[in-house]
Amino acid sequence: MCPQFFNECVPLYGYGGKTIATKDNKQTQINDEIRAEEVRVLSEDGEQLGIMSLEAALALAEEEELDLVNISPNANPPVCKILDYGKYRYEQQKKEKNAKKNQAVTEIKEIRLSLSIEDHDLQVKAKSASKFLKEGNKLKVSIRFRGREMAYSQIAFDVMKKFAELISDCGVVEKEAKMEGRRMFMFLGPKRDK
Repeated sequence: MCPQFFNECVPLYGYGGKTIATKDNKQTQINDEIRAEEVRVLSEDGEQLGIMSLEAALALAEEEELDLVNISPNANPPVCKILDYGKYRYEQQKKEKNAKKNQAVTEIKEIRLSLSIEDHDLQVKAKSASKFLKEGNKLKVSIRFRGREMAYSQIAFDVMKKFAELISDCGVVEKEAKMEGRRMFMFLGPKRDK
């Protein structure tokens, strides 16, 4: 069974000298899993204890009832730290969760207009568009052309321009209106306070 905090199923083993698969699938070597003969050892608070044999480092970690974790396997000799691995992983997951929580998420909302839209309908659409922009979302405004409407692209440009003027108090045009096939698109973003 896969742990809930992993996006994919990865092997997970116990701490007693086994390799732990982290979320990004990097293998962290712990205790007996470390294969180097000599290691540079750091204490739990980051103090250098020097270069020693693996057996001596493991004995030191066992004496303090902590784990020996290979934090830099590519160094020569590999750097190992004596720490409580369960607590360390918990702290790492907590930091990742907080970093994810503090990321600003912007959505792109879409509003569809028509070539023959009336003024009141345009104002209703502009009102909902301004609500989206005030929430910090971006906005994609589109007009789809059917049949012979392709001949009236100038009317569509005028409708887009009028729509942009209606919401100019809370949004700015990021990409001007442009034709792509049988559609016309315009992108708006929220107005930034200076």
